Amino acid sequence: MLLLTPGNASDVTAAPAVLAEAPGRIRRLSADKGYDADWLRADLRRSGIMPIIPGKRSRKRRIRHDKRRYRERWRIEATFNRLKDFRRIATRYDKLARNYASAVALAAIIAFWC
Repeated sequence: MLLLTPGNASDVTAAPAVLAEAPGRIRRLSADKGYDADWLRADLRRSGIMPIIPGKRSRKRRIRHDKRRYRERWRIEATFNRLKDFRRIATRYDKLARNYASAVALAAIIAFWC
């Protein structure tokens, strides 16, 4: 299942639905400060997932996270940035989720195979 959120919706609100659809067992979740929410951290810990999410600057109590593992996020970011080189992916012209997923698959083949 492909879950697309509206452009004006926060990604943290869709996180539980995306994690529920993830295949296999997840041990760690590395995310940026946009996913810093106490309810998400509690939900992840209840599921046995270790959150690697730095706290926002405005937090009164600092959040500890594994800085070494968090630094490895650049690989994921680089992958998404490479896919956004394709205009159709960056602007999401497709109305149907399946068409968008097909375009992402084609872009990934071209970007990483050629």
